[in-house]
Amino acid sequence: MDVLLVDGYNIIGDWDELKQLRDIDLAQARQQLIEKMAEYQAYRGYRIIVVFDAYEVKGLATKEQHYNIEVIYTKEKETADQCIERLVKKLKNVRTKVYVATSDYNEQRTVFQQGAYRKSARELAIEVNQIQEEITKDLQSFQNKKIARKIPIKDDILDIFEKMRRDQD
Repeated sequence: MDVLLVDGYNIIGDWDELKQLRDIDLAQARQQLIEKMAEYQAYRGYRIIVVFDAYEVKGLATKEQHYNIEVIYTKEKETADQCIERLVKKLKNVRTKVYVATSDYNEQRTVFQQGAYRKSARELAIEVNQIQEEITKDLQSFQNKKIARKIPIKDDILDIFEKMRRDQD
């Protein structure tokens, strides 16, 4: 399974909608990023780990799970970059491609040298937007197929027919 490591605050600081939200409510900006990554994960099938910097915050590292997304807050005196570099070394192997989403050029170079693939914040935003468009098209297509029935049949009758069809298989 491919892995996407996301430098959380770097992405928030780059995406306009999250940057504006960050200035009002940082926790909400983090939550929105996690939700967008959950959609991305559901569509792409990657394992996603979002890393938030807690360099200036006292305490131990924490690891949480939100919407099937792993969220890591680094420990005191550890940057998100250091945590990401450690995770790249731990996760990268012959079967696993590791991608790192950050616009930090130095971090991109470092993880690239370790064998990880890099995605800029802009590239990730484009992918996320494409996925949202694909989801919208899929929903529209589903709705159109549902509407396109030739004979209007109530849903409860359709359920009965579907059950009969499955019982014959």
